[in-house]
Amino acid sequence: MDTIASLFSFITTPVSWVIVQFHKLYGALFGDDTGWAWGLSIVSLVVLIRICLIPLFVKQIKSTRNMQVLQPKMKAIQERYKNDKQRQSEEMMKLYKETGTNPLSSCLPILAQSPFFFALYHVLSAIASGKTIGVIDQPLLDSARQAHIFGAPLAAKFMDSEEKVSALGASLTDVRVVTAIMIVMMSASQFFTQRQLMTKNVDLTVKTPYMQQQKMLMYIFPVIFAVMGINFPVGVLVYWLTTNVWTMGQQMYVINQNPTPGSKAQDQYLGRLLKSVTAHGEVRGRTRRNTVKRIVAKGTDRNDIERKFVTGLAKLGLAAQEDGTVTKSEAAVLEAEGGTAPKRQQPKRQTKAKRHTAAGHQGTAKDSAEAKTSLEKQDAPQDDKPKTAAKPAASGSSRQAKPGQRKGPQRPKHPSKK
Repeated sequence: MDTIASLFSFITTPVSWVIVQFHKLYGALFGDDTGWAWGLSIVSLVVLIRICLIPLFVKQIKSTRNMQVLQPKMKAIQERYKNDKQRQSEEMMKLYKETGTNPLSSCLPILAQSPFFFALYHVLSAIASGKTIGVIDQPLLDSARQAHIFGAPLAAKFMDSEEKVSALGASLTDVRVVTAIMIVMMSASQFFTQRQLMTKNVDLTVKTPYMQQQKMLMYIFPVIFAVMGINFPVGVLVYWLTTNVWTMGQQMYVINQNPTPGSKAQDQYLGRLLKSVTAHGEVRGRTRRNTVKRIVAKGTDRNDIERKFVTGLAKLGLAAQEDGTVTKSEAAVLEAEGGTAPKRQQPKRQTKAKRHTAAGHQGTAKDSAEAKTSLEKQDAPQDDKPKTAAKPAASGSSRQAKPGQRKGPQRPKHPSKK
């Protein structure tokens, strides 16, 4: 570790200068030789670095999300060109280029923090060895060696010997208890951060090997941090614990405000958004309007969670617009009910007695109408001209039909049936 830290010695002077500037501020409040002054200086260094890395963190979130979306396509390419690795790599690069995805973007925040991490480790190791480094001169070195965080010196490690810890003015028990608690907290925060990403911000409808890898990392990373933590000075543990807590809070904010489509976090987010629209009758906030705008732009490509949100708006008599706002719409209510026109009401079924009564009335009316018609025919004047005699029925095809026989010309029987 010392060899790796020495590779980043070029940045130890800027890191030590930032720590000293923060130490001057906190030293005036808590005292120059206190653990609060030096510990808060390291925490402030982490906060400053992470603020500068926010653009890289945004790229990491976008890259991780794009990788999740592209997993089915990547799997199809691997299966299609499983016997041609070169063609497989070419198709993968083409897919990344078309979608604007960089697989290395997910590692950018960690890679960018690495120089500062190893530089801080180099500074604290020099303090433990009693050597001046960067802008930390002898008076500042003596002050840092006297600083204790809950009884553990800033430069002490879990694996240090009792003699080395005694030289820093502390007991081995205090050092190991404090470092053990900090290692557990550091590993737990790393596990919770990864678990939060896997359980709330992943599209559960897509099952890919990438998700299995992320689940494995969720358990592997905390173990790696625990093993490495026993060789970290207390100051480095403060640094890494602070950056883990920052990452966890930053990720929680991003998940709540901009969740992955199809994830549990999106369901919760759109549920809160629907409640807000119900209470105020409008979409409040530019971020929320942008969310509604994206849902409208998807059209029929919306996932089940987004369709549920649109249906919820329709039940309120509202329709989402292309600019991210909502307006009153009666058609939205009809669409939510499953049709474009009000349903026709079916007549009530009558009882058997009523049906018989109605049939009797219809029969009486029919008899009356027939009687009236016959009377009108009898009263009508008869024609004076004699009726012509009916022509005799033909003996062949025009013979009279027998009862039950079809009228009109009959087809001759087959000779075999005579």
